[in-house]
Amino acid sequence: MSKSDSSATHRAYTELRRLILTGQYKPGEKLKIETLRKALNTGASPIREALSLLTSDQLVERLDQRGFRAAEAGRKNFEDILKLRCTLEDMALRESIANATESWEENLVLCHHRMVRGSRDDIEEFEARHKAFHMALLAGCNSPILLRYCSQLYDLNVRYRYLALQSNNYLKRDIPKEHQDIMDAAIARNPDLVSERLLNHYRQTGAFLTGLLAGTL
Repeated sequence: MSKSDSSATHRAYTELRRLILTGQYKPGEKLKIETLRKALNTGASPIREALSLLTSDQLVERLDQRGFRAAEAGRKNFEDILKLRCTLEDMALRESIANATESWEENLVLCHHRMVRGSRDDIEEFEARHKAFHMALLAGCNSPILLRYCSQLYDLNVRYRYLALQSNNYLKRDIPKEHQDIMDAAIARNPDLVSERLLNHYRQTGAFLTGLLAGTL
C-alpha cells in the first residue's frame, strides 16, 4: 500500500469510526461502499480497508456476500461490554497503581484538568478528553495488550453512552465529582478505594443504560 493509499484509508477509518461511535450510523445500518465513497469523497479501496479495520474493532459486521453494516447493539451486548470492562480495567488499574510514578501522576492530573476545564458543548471533543483521563488511570500497568483491550471496550461502550447523554436523568448525576473522587483515590495510591469508585462509576452508568435500553434495542 502506497503512502497516499495508507493516508486515505486512515482518514476513512477515522471518519467512519466517529460516525458509528456517535450513532450517526445506526446499529445494524447497511454500510454501502458506493454511498460511503461519495459521502467521504474518497475511493472504494480505502473504504473497504477501513471497513475491514472496523470489523476487527467490532464496530462493523461483515455480511458474507452482502457487504457490511454497523455492528448491532442491544442490552445483552452492552451488559457483556460492561462486565468485561469492569474485569479488565480493575486488573489494569491495580497494576497501574502498584507501578505509579510521579510522571504517571502528573499526566493523570493534567488529563483530569483538561477534561474539567474543557467545554461540554462539543460532545465529541469532551469524549476524547474523557477517554484520555480514563486511559491515564490505567497507563502504568505496563501491558500494551491489556491497554488495547481496555481502549477497545471504551469505544464499544461509548456508543451506548451517547444514548445516555440524550437523557436529562443521566445529567442529574454529579459526574465531575465522581471523576474527582476517582483521581483523589488514585493519587493516594489506594487500589481498593480507587477500584471501588471506578467500578461504581461504570455500574451507575450501566444500571441507567440497562433501563434505557430495556424494550428499545
